Amino acid sequence: MVDPALPGEDAGERGGAVVEFVLVSVLVVVLLLAVLQVAVYVHVRNVLTASAQEGARFAANADVPSSAAADRAVAVVTRATSQQTADGLVCTSAEETDPSGLTLVVVRCSGAVPPLLAGLGSLLPVQVTGRAVEEAR
Repeated sequence: MVDPALPGEDAGERGGAVVEFVLVSVLVVVLLLAVLQVAVYVHVRNVLTASAQEGARFAANADVPSSAAADRAVAVVTRATSQQTADGLVCTSAEETDPSGLTLVVVRCSGAVPPLLAGLGSLLPVQVTGRAVEEAR
């Protein structure tokens, strides 16, 4: 039977547009959050990589001990992102010799990218390495 208030519409389909809108909008919001999380992950990973390289270059200078590289990398991350991101990092620095005999300062940082939704925890781990040839002392 057709409702006289809504000509041309079946009474059984009333409210269907609202349900479809809710279902589609939930999917769109989830997709948007996923794209934003990927963007945050890529950004933080790039910052960590650049910070590890900066720490290695800093410690590769002639009068700087290699142990200062990790602290420098964490300081750069703190300036570029946030204190919370830097607190979640573990950075180490060491001297290594490559196969050709060069002494390298190597900085390794690992941690997790902060999620957009706080309930997700640390699901996005990241590990980066920066290397620089040590100058002669």
